[in-house]
Amino acid sequence: QVQLVESGGRLVQAGGSLRLSCAASKLTFSAYVMGWFRRAPGKEREFVAGISWGLGMTAYGDAMSGRFTISADNAKNTVDLQMSNLEPEDTAVYYCAAQRGSFYIGRGPSEYDYWGQGIQVTVSS
Repeated sequence: QVQLVESGGRLVQAGGSLRLSCAASKLTFSAYVMGWFRRAPGKEREFVAGISWGLGMTAYGDAMSGRFTISADNAKNTVDLQMSNLEPEDTAVYYCAAQRGSFYIGRGPSEYDYWGQGIQVTVSS
């Protein structure tokens, strides 16, 4: 069974940087799109970034472009999310997700088939 495990979440000050990592097991990156979502208190799950190893493409949510960078290491089966210039509004539980197929990068949670447990990121002002 596919497993996704997030790591790297912590408390960080506004303006700081943080790198989240997702370790994936029992899936082949070339056959999946890997994504990051987040859920802030009182809000719906929001698309943060996605990467298609097969297409060689990335996509970002509107609030993240330029501050966040997604990358994948096919050899290690890890997907990282580098976040910089963090704002208190970035406080959320961040989830790693996997979407079967690599022909497009889905932006909706329902398009993803597997999810990690989530990890808390808190940005203090």
